[in-house]
Amino acid sequence: MGRVTERRKVLRIRDGAVSSRPDTLVAEEPLEIRLNGRSLAITMRTPGDDFALAAGFLVSEGVLAEGSDLQNIVYCAGAVADGSNTYNVVDVRTAPGVTVPDITLERNVYTTSSCGLCGKASLDAVRTTTRWPVADTPPLRIAPELLAALPDRLRASQRVFDSTGGLHAAALFSEDGELLDVREDVGRHNAVDKLVGRALQNGGLPLSRAILLVSGRASFELAQKAVMAGIPVLAAVSAPSSLAVDLAAETGLTLVGFLRGRSMNVYAGEDRIALQAAAARG
Repeated sequence: MGRVTERRKVLRIRDGAVSSRPDTLVAEEPLEIRLNGRSLAITMRTPGDDFALAAGFLVSEGVLAEGSDLQNIVYCAGAVADGSNTYNVVDVRTAPGVTVPDITLERNVYTTSSCGLCGKASLDAVRTTTRWPVADTPPLRIAPELLAALPDRLRASQRVFDSTGGLHAAALFSEDGELLDVREDVGRHNAVDKLVGRALQNGGLPLSRAILLVSGRASFELAQKAVMAGIPVLAAVSAPSSLAVDLAAETGLTLVGFLRGRSMNVYAGEDRIALQAAAARG
């Protein structure tokens, strides 16, 4: 929708000098996601790629798995009292015959831009409901040197971050390090949903040969989204959570944290990292 940034007046203090000037801020607005006409979730997001965000969210919820599961997505007119369209409400219609889990309709989720799920029940649910177990993906070997080069490639693609400094980013790379797609959002989980949703819409799921890189930490929720999309490798420039590591270990996801320069920590799935080559060079 083009409402990615907004301008606000700011008082600047630099070395004792005071001035007033406009500043560019990242936009944050609520998005209500409806499923077959029923309210399901509200998330705080940066406007743009809203249909992909909704589709990706429903992939992580186990509702959608391929493009044919999706009938259409529309903005809801009359979302406010005066009947105008705020472009902050979307309705996702599933194709006839798609089974909609009852749990997704009952919990009416409110998510902030940094929230995640937690608990053993959620971990078990991800392991048992994913359509594409990452442990069963074809053999994939990634050199540490390739992983080390990805954060700079992601940073170079963060166009909105350069003007605001206030966005998370997520990117998909091929096993050869080619940048496939990148999305920015005020919420790191929204950025991943936009990637996954676009892949669903383009017939690209499962992403069984892709590497997912996120600009912040690796929470349980991000690991969940990777597993549900069939992504075998999740890398983050910051730390993972304990539950993210547990989920990665149980599902076969390769989880890399603190990916900075040539240094990184591999928390699970080290079989996909070409460690022998790295040791030989070391």
